[in-house]
Amino acid sequence: MTDTPNHPPRKGPPRPCDVLERINGSATPHEMRDPFDIGETFTSLAASGEALTIYPSGLADPVLARIDAVHPEEPHFTLDVLKQIPPGRATFVAALGGNAKLQFDLTGEWIPQPGMPNMVPAVFPESCLVLNRRAAPRLDTPINGSYAATFTLLNKQFELPLCDYSTSGVGLRATPDQAVELYVGRKLKSVRLQLGPALAIVADLEIRLLRPFRSFLLGEQVQVGCSIDNIEMQMQQTLQRLVTSNRGRQAA
Repeated sequence: MTDTPNHPPRKGPPRPCDVLERINGSATPHEMRDPFDIGETFTSLAASGEALTIYPSGLADPVLARIDAVHPEEPHFTLDVLKQIPPGRATFVAALGGNAKLQFDLTGEWIPQPGMPNMVPAVFPESCLVLNRRAAPRLDTPINGSYAATFTLLNKQFELPLCDYSTSGVGLRATPDQAVELYVGRKLKSVRLQLGPALAIVADLEIRLLRPFRSFLLGEQVQVGCSIDNIEMQMQQTLQRLVTSNRGRQAA
């Protein structure tokens, strides 16, 4: 069986079923303000063809679009819209993988490029809201603990630090070079999860979120959020006991 290519095929034009609701006012998203992070996120959305749901101010029905391209150096991008956006303020919503939502506001005239009525230039927002929708509470790993994920991909050995974990998934940290081989939807088989000095379990993972960020100590890094795709019952029970035990300690 051959491995999946490095990048899945780009999605087709958005459909009515792709409409996303805005982030609920009672939710607690985090804010993304770094133009580098915003650019990397928009580039990922352009590559995947993920739908954007646009809520123009004063318009009852949302407009669907995609990000066609992101400028390699300037904080500009181009929208591929299904219909014209009325001038003024608009709220944009997109899915990041299957487990997070992106939202930002922009104000513009939304004038298409000459001769290209569906292509609308835009500038980066000052900030974006990112809401991670986790199926189960996750626990942070100790800073100096023995926590890592080890797996083989494309005949290469990976060992990524484990940042957090739960009964349904884990958060990893990768360098930009390591992240070249990773994409949302990629399956990671037989991953060895080292959960402290004396416990390791094996599970299949699916990448659900990739988010570039800049660490003060480590420089450019990539957050890799994974769901547990397949795990033996005994190991699942072991993970459940570990999460329950450590959740109680952190709460105390």
